[in-house]
Amino acid sequence: NNSLKFAVLTGCLRIAKESIFTGLNNFKVYSITDKSFDETFGFTDAEVRELLRYYGQEKYYETVKEWYDGYRFGNVDVYCPWDVINFCSDHLADPGLEPKNYWANTSGNSVISHFIDSVGKPQKLTRMELEQLVNGGIVQKEINSELTYKELYSSIDNLWSTLFMTGYLTQRGEPSGNRYNLVIPNREIRNIITNHILKMFKENVKDDGKTVSDLCDALLNQNPEKVELIFTEYMKKTISIRDTFARKPTKENFYHGLLLGILGFKENWSVMSNRESGDGFGDILIRIEDEDVGIVIEVKYADDENLQGECEKALQQIIDIRYTEALEQEGIHTIIKYGIACYRKKCKVLMRIDKQ
Repeated sequence: NNSLKFAVLTGCLRIAKESIFTGLNNFKVYSITDKSFDETFGFTDAEVRELLRYYGQEKYYETVKEWYDGYRFGNVDVYCPWDVINFCSDHLADPGLEPKNYWANTSGNSVISHFIDSVGKPQKLTRMELEQLVNGGIVQKEINSELTYKELYSSIDNLWSTLFMTGYLTQRGEPSGNRYNLVIPNREIRNIITNHILKMFKENVKDDGKTVSDLCDALLNQNPEKVELIFTEYMKKTISIRDTFARKPTKENFYHGLLLGILGFKENWSVMSNRESGDGFGDILIRIEDEDVGIVIEVKYADDENLQGECEKALQQIIDIRYTEALEQEGIHTIIKYGIACYRKKCKVLMRIDKQ
C-alpha cells in the first residue's frame, strides 16, 4: 500500500518472522518489559484518581486499586483500563454493585486452564508454585518474549511466559537477565485463578464417589469427628489459600466452595448456598429427600489458628441469625447444625442438634 506511511500492530505476542522473504518484516517491538511507551499499556494511578473524581466515585478508589491495579510495565505501575472503565460504568447505574471479574468475560481463559491442569504432572507446575502465587508470593521464572502461538502450550516454561505476556502474571523488582519475579497482580486475577482451582477440585471429586458418600453419611449420622477427618483429607489434595492480603471472607468463600464441590454430587440432597433464612444468608442449607432431617453448615476461617473458637462462633451465628428458619418452615423436625473452621489445610468441626 503506497499510501501507508506508518502503522501500529498490538497484541499479546510478537508477530513471528517466518523468513527473510515475508512481505512485512523488521518490526520495531515495544513489549511490556520495555520502558518506552510503558504508560500507554494501561491507566496510571493519577489517571484513575482523575477518572473516579470526574464520575463522582472517589470513595471506590481503594476497591479499584485492590481489584484492578498491580501491573508493572517497564518502569510504571498501571491499572487494567478495561476493568476500570467497566467498574465506573456499572457503578454509575448501580452504586451498590460488588466488584466484578470483568477480565473473565473477555476470553475463554484457556491459558489458565492449561496452567492449573498441569499441577502435579511430571515436569509441569508444582502445587507449591501455585500455592505461592495464590497466596501473594513470588515465583522466579525465565521469560521468553519470542514465543509464537504454536509454542504456547508446548512446555511449562512457555506457559509461564504466556501468563506473563497476557497479563495473568506481572513482574516485581528488577529482572536478572531473562529471569523475572512473577506475581499475581490483583484481586480480580486471583479470583479467576482460585475459581479454576475450585473447578479442578470439583472435577476430581466427581471421580471419588465413595469418599463423597462417606462424608455425607458422617454429616447425616451426626459424626463431626469423621466429617473433620474426611474434609481434612480433601483439603490436602487441593491448594491452600492463606494469602495475607486476602480479607477473611475471601478465604472463607474458598473453603465454602470446596464443601459445595463435594456435597453437590450427593444424590437426593438439595444443597443450597447462601440462601436467605432468618435474618441473613446461611452458608449451606441441606434438605434431604424422604428424610425429616435438615443440615445447616457455617464455615469460618481461623486467622489466629483458634479453630475451636471459630467453630463456636459459627454455631452461635446459626442460632443468632436464625439460619434454621427456612428448614423449620418446611416442617423439618430434626436440624443438625455444623460449625466448620479452617486454617490452611486443617479444620475443626463442631455440631449441635435441634429437635422439634
